[in-house]
Amino acid sequence: MKHLWSPWRMEYIKSEKNNAGCVFCEALDQTDGAENLIVFRGQSAFLILNRYPYTSGHLMALPFEHTPTLTGLNPQIRAEMMELTTKGMQVLETLYQPQGYNLGANIGEAAGAGIEEHVHLHIVPRWKGDTNFITTTGETRVLPEALEETYRRVREAWEA
Repeated sequence: MKHLWSPWRMEYIKSEKNNAGCVFCEALDQTDGAENLIVFRGQSAFLILNRYPYTSGHLMALPFEHTPTLTGLNPQIRAEMMELTTKGMQVLETLYQPQGYNLGANIGEAAGAGIEEHVHLHIVPRWKGDTNFITTTGETRVLPEALEETYRRVREAWEA
């Protein structure tokens, strides 16, 4: 089994990033598939799997527009991002039956944004007793499913 992200360590967060461009904008320039992890493109926003997920099914809703804040977007784009978030949760319900969700955005460096220049909303499915704490305590992410498999399942469920 191929693991692109395992073992995932805190060194990734602390490391210097390639300043060549925005990873989200670069993903938009690619053909959708397991390489760019884009599940769906709407009119002004898209849904993508997180390449470094906290749990299987960790999605993000983003605008096409490269902007650092929600306030920099018009209401229609924000509404589309919320609709993508909602449908993403419905797809995750079908596939993974989570017992809860963490929804949120880290906007700005002070809020812990890993990629602060392109605003994004996280959709993180959660289960009682999941291993989410391991990321903090063990500096490792534990995922029961390879990222490519999660992409395949989410994309198929989205299109159904």
